[in-house]
Amino acid sequence: MELSLQNKTILVTGAGQGIGNELCKTLHKMGAQVVAVSRSVGPLEALKKECPTIDIIQVDLSDWNATKAALQRVQHVDGLVNNAGIAIIKPYHEMSEKDFDDTFNINIKAAFNVCQILIPKMKSGSSIVNISSLAGLKAFHDHSVYSMSKAALDAMTRSLALELGPKGIRCNSVNPTVILTRMGRENWTDPVKADPLKAKIPLGRFGEVNEVVEPIVYLLSDKSVYINGHSLPVEGGYLAGN
Repeated sequence: MELSLQNKTILVTGAGQGIGNELCKTLHKMGAQVVAVSRSVGPLEALKKECPTIDIIQVDLSDWNATKAALQRVQHVDGLVNNAGIAIIKPYHEMSEKDFDDTFNINIKAAFNVCQILIPKMKSGSSIVNISSLAGLKAFHDHSVYSMSKAALDAMTRSLALELGPKGIRCNSVNPTVILTRMGRENWTDPVKADPLKAKIPLGRFGEVNEVVEPIVYLLSDKSVYINGHSLPVEGGYLAGN
């Protein structure tokens, strides 16, 4: 099966590092016109240097009005990937009001705002992919607020699928387990922490970045035109036995 995103315009938030950064490079190689959004100038400039045709936008997505102003110049999009997110991992009783607000402001409120801005610029055949988490589907220790925010993102995914389906616009989410981005490797190198979770994954390992990027690309492509409103676990079989 050959996937083509040639000449499609796709906007990716959280493009400065990890999954978002690698996704932008992959989409660029596939011939898409990529709009990369991040609050970090340095990684955006490095991405632009590596992939000169990528359009970069620097904005803090937690700022509602600044986001509206920054994305105003985007004329149209065929695909949107809400990838920007933060994870503050603490026992629930240690979470501060700021921790709670920061998590929800980025993980769900910002995604909602970006959707409101860009959906009017989409036509039939467009696709939205929200990057959620296995933690939105399954409880994990010390993930309470993060899990709540990702469950909300999954709920938004279903709502948008229902409302936008008649217009020919699809919306799905991808829900990974631990993915070995730079941050993922830093947070999960301790065998005491990592091994109990790996033991629950039938494939016996954590995911690589490309193993999340490829399902996202599929959901953006015309090969997935009848997939709408789903949360796709990318977790090596974790849910099969837990």
